Amino acid sequence: MDKSKIIQAFQSRYETTPTHLVRAPGRVNLIGEHTDYNDGFVLPMAIDRFIWIGFQLNQKNLVSLYSLNYQSSTQVTLDNPQHKENWEEYVAGVIWSLLASNYSVKGWKGVLGSNIPVGAGLSSSAALELSLLKTHSLVADWPWENLAMAKLAQKTENKWVGVQSGIMDQLAIASAKEGSALFIDCRSLETSPIPFPEKARVIVMDTMTRRGLKDSEYNRRVTQCQQAAEGLGVPSLRDISLKRFQRKVDVLSETTKRRARHVISENQRTLQAAKAMRNADAVTLGKLMNESHKSLRDDYEVSSPELNIMVELAQQEEGCYGARMTGAGLGGCAVALIHKEVSDTFTSQVKKSYSKKTGLQPNLYECSAASGVSALPVP
Repeated sequence: MDKSKIIQAFQSRYETTPTHLVRAPGRVNLIGEHTDYNDGFVLPMAIDRFIWIGFQLNQKNLVSLYSLNYQSSTQVTLDNPQHKENWEEYVAGVIWSLLASNYSVKGWKGVLGSNIPVGAGLSSSAALELSLLKTHSLVADWPWENLAMAKLAQKTENKWVGVQSGIMDQLAIASAKEGSALFIDCRSLETSPIPFPEKARVIVMDTMTRRGLKDSEYNRRVTQCQQAAEGLGVPSLRDISLKRFQRKVDVLSETTKRRARHVISENQRTLQAAKAMRNADAVTLGKLMNESHKSLRDDYEVSSPELNIMVELAQQEEGCYGARMTGAGLGGCAVALIHKEVSDTFTSQVKKSYSKKTGLQPNLYECSAASGVSALPVP
């Protein structure tokens, strides 16, 4: 999917040319999983897979949008958005968030297309939210501010869609810098771009299994973390060290103990990973990724048999610094950090081995660190 296909589809559907294009990247999280809704630390990277919207003001009291991927259209009235299904829910939800926050909205018509895999843990939903918000900002001519828009997108996810996610995905997609990962403090919401190690490459490994966040264990994990923080007597799991946690652990049930141990140790790993990246130390970063996967698998229990197979196969390959599941889990993608010289052989060997073990045909692709959501006029 690229901008030329969006323009052609818009011209075919509306017999005119879009005035602007908006582009929002997906993201892969290198480390710092399930820490964002615990006020913790994360280290995501926007990737060169994108959602595109071509649009034009329509002088009506509604948004009309056609999806090339789903080959379906939706219309949402600006003064009375209603709940919908699938991708259309986000179109309505973003309008609701804008109205609830007293932003002006105007009608527009558009075409949407994406090459971000849906449900794979690469933040296709957050990319859709930010691309829609960027479109509304241009149509209604109000100023764009990365943090404010990330908060609005998170509000859509939490209050309209019903997934109690943190702000990592939205803030990464709004604020990412090309060539860098983005270290985020999810309490202060301060961000810091960190250049990617020159000799390292990121391989996204799609297991071709999927989970539904709303119907999964995600919201249950949020509740368990809140219960753990209450039991430990802290505002959030961000506020307790691993050493102190080990002294107080007996106040928790076995399940909440394991959930808390993951989050607390993952925060520590993420801080260490940011330091390793600043030092261009891919070896240390890879080891921390391996430890993260083990913690997500055993303590947080959000991996899956397919994710575990994919990660183990990747870790066995020569030139792989480390690998882990990425995203909410229970299906979707894993991510590997490899030496740049082994990219082709790594990808082909892991594909072959994974297919042999699971009978599934995975997608593996090298990703570059992309910039955040952007817009450009159509000549």
